Amino acid sequence: MTPSATILGGIAGTTLTRSERDFFRSADPWGFILFARNVDSPDQLRRLTGELREAVGRDALITTDQEGGRVQRLRAPHWTEWPAPLDQAGAGARAMWLRYALIGAELRDVGIDSDCAPTLDVAQPDTHPFLRNRCLGSDPETVATLGRAAADGLLAAGVLPVMKHMPGHGRAIADSHHGLPMVTADPADLESLDFAPFRALCDLPMGMTAHIRFTALDDAPATASARMIALIRDRIGFDGLLMTDDITMNALAGSEPERARASIAAGCDLVLHCNGTIAEMEPVVAAAGPMS
Repeated sequence: MTPSATILGGIAGTTLTRSERDFFRSADPWGFILFARNVDSPDQLRRLTGELREAVGRDALITTDQEGGRVQRLRAPHWTEWPAPLDQAGAGARAMWLRYALIGAELRDVGIDSDCAPTLDVAQPDTHPFLRNRCLGSDPETVATLGRAAADGLLAAGVLPVMKHMPGHGRAIADSHHGLPMVTADPADLESLDFAPFRALCDLPMGMTAHIRFTALDDAPATASARMIALIRDRIGFDGLLMTDDITMNALAGSEPERARASIAAGCDLVLHCNGTIAEMEPVVAAAGPMS
């Protein structure tokens, strides 16, 4: 059986209900994403990741957002509390490698084998606060160097990195959770700054799109734009697995199934659906279709 082209996160609590288990068995998502609502203790999390894989009958990928700072799903007292990435960037590449090797070891220990990091967006003076200190620097060379160190640290721990948000979220002055950010920069400026860290790390295995409209390049947000996905593939050179950012975010227009369908049609490999009931996930799975 071919898995559905989805990563699902609509798990209500710290253990699977019978209805969730039955749904995941039939929906067969390619992977899962976990949030703070799913996390209590190491033993509980090991049981949950085991239950998820048992539900689909295979060693499905399980990811989370363990960046540090505000975006950290596994927290004290059981896991290390990390400063925001930008706050630790000045310590250099070796420190960044160690940071993410330790993060990866803590994730792998509880059955999580992917991390939605590093963030390769280049911080700008007016980058929206929801994103700015999650970045690794304010110039593309620093971001690429520290991003490579972070990715290599995760890989050394047996955890797959997911670089985000392709092809670059740093210029956005709006929060894509609440609306569609517009970036009006010239294509040449985007090439030299925003796209450069992703081009430098285009050999990484997984990437995540940005819900950003680049007005000089297309009218649709990158997640749902065939032109922007082609840019990620051809000009940035990324040929790994490309997942959407969360399609439940308000940056995207239309119903959630319409968003899923548009993302797959544009060229994304997987639809990420982070929050929702079984009734809300079912039509998204149908719209995304089977993994190609």
